[in-house]
Amino acid sequence: MARTYLDHNATAPLRPQARAAVVAALDVFGNASSVHAEGRRARALIDEAREAVAQLVNADAGEVVFTSGATEANTWALSAPWETIVLAGIEHDSVRAPATAMAAARGARVVDIPVTRGGTADYGSAPLNAATLLVLQLANNETGVLQNVEAAGLRATENGARLHTDAVQAPGRVAIDFKTLGASTMSLSAHKIGGPKGIGALVVGNGVTLPALFAGGGQELRRRAGTENVAAIAGFGAAARAALDELAGASRVAKLRDRLEAEVKRATPEAVIIGADAPRLPNTAAIALPGVSAETLVIKFDLAGVAISAGAACSSGKVAESHVLTAMGLPPEIAGSAIRVSLGPETTEAEIAAFLAAWTRICGSASLAA
Repeated sequence: MARTYLDHNATAPLRPQARAAVVAALDVFGNASSVHAEGRRARALIDEAREAVAQLVNADAGEVVFTSGATEANTWALSAPWETIVLAGIEHDSVRAPATAMAAARGARVVDIPVTRGGTADYGSAPLNAATLLVLQLANNETGVLQNVEAAGLRATENGARLHTDAVQAPGRVAIDFKTLGASTMSLSAHKIGGPKGIGALVVGNGVTLPALFAGGGQELRRRAGTENVAAIAGFGAAARAALDELAGASRVAKLRDRLEAEVKRATPEAVIIGADAPRLPNTAAIALPGVSAETLVIKFDLAGVAISAGAACSSGKVAESHVLTAMGLPPEIAGSAIRVSLGPETTEAEIAAFLAAWTRICGSASLAA
């Protein structure tokens, strides 16, 4: 059976450009900290990738620090001795969990800010001062809803606070300008844009003081010691270049997403499109069929040859009620039935048709209750 992959927010297929860059880099065996020719070759690959990632988000190359992924980047950004961490319930678990752990270990407090039913965080009344970190994602991984990070960054700056943004889902889908966001730090992940897994970055604004993640050698601008994963970094750089080039095609993806949602509503008027009235990523549709288990839908679609998900794919294969949708105030019959359909830059009309055919068979017939 031909498979249809519509779970790009969980991970994107490895791009040919990234694969080629990884394979080529595996033959560059020198240590990037060595001064001989072999070491300089490795260093050049890292420098080129750092520049590519910086261009993707309009940052300076010297602000990009490679990490093992966005979870490490988020944890690192939260690691300073803050008195208060302000965040919303829609944040990814890689933000929520370390915030809770660090608050417990250091006696800090975590302040939850309210979330509208449309999926946007209401940070306007958040307590902000010089000992506060405001955390606000750029785009939600489950609903695709975009947050006004630039306005939040301005408010944080006016109150002497810092802002960290988890931007993992946004690159290649919407334009990002780190210089105008007002964020002190921003996390990125390669595998969300077709790079290899196990590599990410924390963008640390010029002049921002952040404790070094690891003590040791002087790697990663003396902020993260350890011999660099040159092959993965090279793959990240190649994926970043390709993702930047694809921004012009975002409107095509949005039209496919809009068609999918319209046809779902036509086939099943009781279906709920979550976040439909909010600014969203062009590739993401969160759809609920009230009263029907999300787990049931994911399994039935998988058996039909269509890969989708229910919420975040970061819980060891578990399908549980979404904390994001609960934070939005959606009732259990919706929060427990929501699936996520996330398109990629090469998603085709035929793949959308395959999803819609599966939706009609699964959700428009008695087989759903089987």
